[in-house]
Amino acid sequence: TAVEAAVAYARAVGEYQPPAHPSPAVAAEAEGLRLHLSSSRATGYKGVQQCPSGRFHAGHRVDGRRVCYGTFDTAVEAAVAYARAVG
Repeated sequence: TAVEAAVAYARAVGEYQPPAHPSPAVAAEAEGLRLHLSSSRATGYKGVQQCPSGRFHAGHRVDGRRVCYGTFDTAVEAAVAYARAVG
C-alpha cells in the first residue's frame, strides 16, 4: 500500500518516527480488516449509528437479536469494532 511504501522510504532515509497512537483506520489496515462502507448510512459505515449523545454505536442483528459491539467516540472506531466482529 501507499502507507507501507512511505514508511519503508522513511525508514531507509532515517526519518521514520512511529506514531504514538495510531488512528483506528491505520490499526484496521494493519490488522488486515476491511471497513464496511455504506452510502445509505449517515455515518458512512455499515453497522454504525450515531447516538443522541454524539457518540457512535457498533452492532448488528443475529437471528433477530441485537448484538452490540460497543459505543465509541468516533465513527471510524465503531466501524473498526464492527469489522473485527463480522470480518
